Amino acid sequence: MKLADLTARARRIRLVLTDCDGVLTDNGVYYSERGEEMKRFNIRDGMGVERLRHHGIETGIMTGETSPSVRTRAAKLRIEELHLGIKDKPVCLQSILARTGLAAEEVAFIGDDTNDLEILKLVGLSACPGDATSFARSVADFHCQVAGGHGCFREPGRVHHCRPKLRLKRVRE
Repeated sequence: MKLADLTARARRIRLVLTDCDGVLTDNGVYYSERGEEMKRFNIRDGMGVERLRHHGIETGIMTGETSPSVRTRAAKLRIEELHLGIKDKPVCLQSILARTGLAAEEVAFIGDDTNDLEILKLVGLSACPGDATSFARSVADFHCQVAGGHGCFREPGRVHHCRPKLRLKRVRE
């Protein structure tokens, strides 16, 4: 995909949805005898949420997990589109589209693993972290240079306002 095509698709985006583990986190979880204790989130991704909101683009999290830390992070970032425990992401996407009146072409999704493959194929712009699985990389339009949990959420948002000198690591043809 040419940069001009990628930019044109990005400019149509009104909602950016993301998986959590492997995108907003580095896939690591700290456990104790009480169970899950902590996940590490990157502050740069939080700034990415704010910058998108500043440009009129909403954000949301769609994850198969039900972790309280994800709910806390979403609240901190004032993310209202929070979908926890989602096992069928395409069905959840259809529900969001029906409720908001958005078209799939107006939604971007950032995912990193096999459970994201179908939704990555359905949205107007798909992206994956630099360390995503080969499965996700094979279908994503945009490959972030940054790994999950290290600010990769912020990277696709820059395409919306990119300059010709923006270097993409690799995009799907």
